[in-house]
Amino acid sequence: MGTAYIDDFLPDALQFRPSAPLVDIGANLTHESFGRDLEAVIQRAQAAQVTTMIVTGTDIEHAEQAVSLAQRFPGLYATAGIHPHDASQWNNAIAGEMARLHARPEVVAVGECGLDFNRNFSTPREQEHAFEAQLALAAESGLPLFLHERDAGHRMREMLHAWRDEISQAVVHCFTADRDTLFGYLDLDLHIGLTGWICDERRGHHLRPLVGEIPLDRLMVETDCPYLLPRNLPAKLKGRRHEPALLPWIVREIAESRGISEADMGAATTQTAQRFFRLPTESLKEY
Repeated sequence: MGTAYIDDFLPDALQFRPSAPLVDIGANLTHESFGRDLEAVIQRAQAAQVTTMIVTGTDIEHAEQAVSLAQRFPGLYATAGIHPHDASQWNNAIAGEMARLHARPEVVAVGECGLDFNRNFSTPREQEHAFEAQLALAAESGLPLFLHERDAGHRMREMLHAWRDEISQAVVHCFTADRDTLFGYLDLDLHIGLTGWICDERRGHHLRPLVGEIPLDRLMVETDCPYLLPRNLPAKLKGRRHEPALLPWIVREIAESRGISEADMGAATTQTAQRFFRLPTESLKEY
């Protein structure tokens, strides 16, 4: 990828290279904010040992873009789903397009899909209809689920419980809820994705005592970039756009909360992600 990394976007204080490769399970690299410098973003990620990134597809357009990125860049993979915000758009044509995308080798999960009763950009009924349809697609394809949930934990658990014997694996991405919701998901044998939310002293510190309750073989890490830039970084970042190269800082925070080394936390989350998304082992090799 040439010399794209040779710039000053990341201050020296933020250029952190852990000892082992990491997997960012939720990177919105199709977001318009990455349009100018995507190649540099990916090169910075690889320099920070984030050698594998799962690019989130939240609708047909972005899922197709995620597939294109996965074809273009080694170490990138895609998901394909309809976000609950866009559930009102669900129809048979979209279902067919999603099934086609799920058959592509670059697509490693169904989603981002689920329920969001916080904003209700689509009505709860529309969200449940689209989610039910995507649960069926996950059962049909055998792919794991990449889930979004906000203020809808009880209903999410009800729907997942009804389908649990039909679907393979599922991860609740960007988990931000409380202890009871966490244990409800763990009781369903779900995986949990943690982001820089845990680094936010205003609203995320309630997650710190919960980290130790999540089995390491069901814990994964993600940036959810360009959103959720960690608030406790040791230097300011121009524009406040989050990117995968900053994932090691999130791993450090989670490791500290759990009381284990960063190396052990990184290795465990990488192994869990490799199993969950069925990644080829060569995708985790150092670049």
